[in-house]
Amino acid sequence: MHYDLIIRRGHCVFPWGEAQADLGIKEGRIASLAVGRDDTADEVIDAKGLHVLPGMIDSHVHLRDPGNPAIESIATGTRAAALGGITMVFDMPNTAPSITSSETLAGKRETVERDACVDMGLYVGATRANTGALAQLEQEDGVCAIKVFAGSSTGDLMIEDDAGIEAVLRSGHRRVAFHSEDEYRLQARKPLFSAGMPHVNHMIWRDEECAFLGTRRITALALKTGRPVHILHTSTAEELDWLASYRSHVSVEVLVNHLTQVGPECYETLGAYAVMNPPIRDRRHHDACWAALRDGRVDVVSSDHAPHPREAKEKPWPSCPAGLTGVQTILPIMLDHVNAGRLSLSRLADLMAAGPARIYGLQTKGRLAVGFDADLTLVDLAAEREIRNEWIASPVGWTPFHGVRVKGWPMATIVRGHVVMRDDTIVTAPIGRLARFAP
Repeated sequence: MHYDLIIRRGHCVFPWGEAQADLGIKEGRIASLAVGRDDTADEVIDAKGLHVLPGMIDSHVHLRDPGNPAIESIATGTRAAALGGITMVFDMPNTAPSITSSETLAGKRETVERDACVDMGLYVGATRANTGALAQLEQEDGVCAIKVFAGSSTGDLMIEDDAGIEAVLRSGHRRVAFHSEDEYRLQARKPLFSAGMPHVNHMIWRDEECAFLGTRRITALALKTGRPVHILHTSTAEELDWLASYRSHVSVEVLVNHLTQVGPECYETLGAYAVMNPPIRDRRHHDACWAALRDGRVDVVSSDHAPHPREAKEKPWPSCPAGLTGVQTILPIMLDHVNAGRLSLSRLADLMAAGPARIYGLQTKGRLAVGFDADLTLVDLAAEREIRNEWIASPVGWTPFHGVRVKGWPMATIVRGHVVMRDDTIVTAPIGRLARFAP
């Protein structure tokens, strides 16, 4: 048998367990898990000493495109993703202009087909004006989900009231993803804080009750309408305990930052480079996120990659924008957690491949199996590196993990059989496409 690509002697993470295997790839799909000794290929990669993961997916990024390419773009953001071992990203709609119509979707699809280094899914933003069109918009090519901002964040998309959220949930049938903070509580507490206060006040202002209140309201509306919802960047012990009773209607994302950084210490060391929404919280919530990840209450781990220029981030709080870079660093950080014994490599594959595929309805991605897209992430669990600002491909050129030493590093990123990144170098022209989602 002749293949386009053979991956030999890698330690593969299959849905049914880990084993050494030789993978054969043909026409962008996995064609064999047991390539013969005499089989040939146009290209052969010797993966001895490496682990072969299903292609890692970051299902929550903000690539700011359309917007300002000096901050980020699909070209630079997907390049960063590939360098970090990510084979697919789902991009948020709070751009300039926002992705809220067939016209803005069409423009973004053109950019993806031209500039993307990895495959992509696109969120559509819900507004009061487009609620009636959401059932149609969620069926357009490449759309992964509808996104609702129930609490204020970057951009001008927000539906904060129960009636508005219920109207969204009654338009369409696919899962709706929520930024779940209660806008009314946020605004009521805002006068308690003033310009120039220490950055730790971000954690105090957007407190756990802001998140928990928002999540309780959204859960109630999901039950009322029967519509499945996905709570993005779940960050509190209260939310995670509450949602355990509503798994039939609500899926859960946790961010790598909430698993890795802890307040108030991170605000003392990083200042504005620790400011994100919802905020990095204290040790109790950090530990609760890990407990939920271990017992299966967490479906997906993502980065919420949201770059801002240094000059904006370095303004005093609360003028500094919320958002941190992360698509390039999420996998090295999570591999370091694997090496520290906090989760297994199989659980990582579940959280960053099978989990996003299951929650969003990806049809041919998320696992190493015959017939699935040949999306592969090859990692060296023994490699020790220091994350540096200089490595970051996003134009803003910074990471909150600058100077952090990790054990475990992505060595190759393969998208539909195309080797996109190898040994920290992008080795092909942009080949990204829009993903196919279940209708």
